[in-house]
Amino acid sequence: MTNASLVVPTLADFESARDVVGRVAAVTPMETSRYLTELLGSPVLLKCENLQRTGSYKIRGAYNRMSKLTDEEKLRGVVAASAGNHAQGVAFAARELGIQATIFMPVGVALPKLQATRDYGAHVILRGNTVAEPLLAAAEWAAETGAILIPPFDHADVVTGQGTVGLEILDQVPDLATVIVPIGGGGLISGVASVLKQRARRDGRQIRVIGVQAANAAAYPPSLEAGRALEVQIIPTIADGIAVAKPGLLNFEIVRDAVDEVVTVTEDDTARALLVLLERAKLVVEPAGAVAVAAILAGKVTATGPTVAILSGGNIDPLLMQRVISHGLSASGRYLTLRIMLPDRPGQLARISELLAEAHANVIEVLHTRHGVGLQISEVELNVSVETRGPDHRQLVVDVLRAAGYEPQFD
Repeated sequence: MTNASLVVPTLADFESARDVVGRVAAVTPMETSRYLTELLGSPVLLKCENLQRTGSYKIRGAYNRMSKLTDEEKLRGVVAASAGNHAQGVAFAARELGIQATIFMPVGVALPKLQATRDYGAHVILRGNTVAEPLLAAAEWAAETGAILIPPFDHADVVTGQGTVGLEILDQVPDLATVIVPIGGGGLISGVASVLKQRARRDGRQIRVIGVQAANAAAYPPSLEAGRALEVQIIPTIADGIAVAKPGLLNFEIVRDAVDEVVTVTEDDTARALLVLLERAKLVVEPAGAVAVAAILAGKVTATGPTVAILSGGNIDPLLMQRVISHGLSASGRYLTLRIMLPDRPGQLARISELLAEAHANVIEVLHTRHGVGLQISEVELNVSVETRGPDHRQLVVDVLRAAGYEPQFD
């Protein structure tokens, strides 16, 4: 999905879009994070687009684009492809504008996202197992039916709509010094960065823009190094909302000129961020929406002055949340799974339990088996999962077991 003109929106375009987007999008809260402020050494605020209508910023770009369609184009309907947030944004915008929407989604899409898209009135067609197949199907549908294809990021109207987030940030944090933005295809960061840099030039000040990608789906760093948009191989990531193999062409041009730095975060970084947001900020955020905070936690960001991290979405499947929380607890040193080989005689399980109690580790799950790979006839394998209070306590648990003559194995 390309934009042939590659016209960068002006500040006046963004201001005009704010009036349009304001018909459907809420001005989302800006929350201060004391925990992240202490960690970064500068004031950190959270722009809560996870609390936006439809659960993400995507409603802004979708509505702005679709509001510009002619009456004849609206009668032809719209079509889009997405695994979640863009689908919901297009479906909601279409309902508000009285347009028929057809959305192609992968067969394995999370049930809450599928149901929400249908509840907004869209006709959903499941196709393929990855986002690439629905994208192709949507393009074919547009060619066959005349429906207007609504791209997720690579269009000036979409970029302009997403950039209204930047205008709100400037209203809420007038002395803004740095903003940290999740990146997938680049729709959000190209809009936000363009707004902030244009306003900064007008006002004679400096504002830094830092982009964050999941390390398993990071197309921007090699593309920026090469000077052109490159396609990369995507490795599965929990941050599926920003798992885009190739930057948008318009988005890349803006990012290259307006973004100061792009960093990447690991799966563990992202899981820890989601957990921190739940515990410290009481905010439910999807993994893709948490990567800006992940960059702070991982030490990938240095900042002086007020820093805003954009929480771009909150549409997370409860089942995925359960897995990510467990992963985050493990990555934070607060959840430990041990594999211990024991002599096959009475009392060994009780002894391990005593040692764990002495170390004040809370047992969550136990699996005791004689059928593990590599076991001797006289051995049993014990897999035990425990809660710990952090890395130091985790090490204490291991040391207590080793002092008693056991050799626990763990990741």
